Amino acid sequence: MDIQFAGKLEQTFNEEKKLQRKYGHRAKLIQRRLGELRAADSLAVMKTLPSAACHRLTGDRKGQYAVNVGHPFRMVFIPKNDPLPQHQHGGLDETKVTTIEIQEIVDYHG
Repeated sequence: MDIQFAGKLEQTFNEEKKLQRKYGHRAKLIQRRLGELRAADSLAVMKTLPSAACHRLTGDRKGQYAVNVGHPFRMVFIPKNDPLPQHQHGGLDETKVTTIEIQEIVDYHG
């Protein structure tokens, strides 16, 4: 998939030293997840990787997705295809989502 970044995240994610400084021991797992996201043909493919635990979020995070980057932290992203691919009967067609935007790394559990 193609990956975009919200705000100034691109600077952090593209410089290993900045990533390490900001996220510590999680930096390597974050890099691995980015590699998996880039290698995936679509969001649907990413959801088949058990270790990533890719899932759709609900509630006030509706429209966002997350992958595991070391419990309890998640890499949160949104689909960014324009227009967003929809199923004929409604709802996002995850098999056709090929562009995402990373929003943040966060522990949203508590």
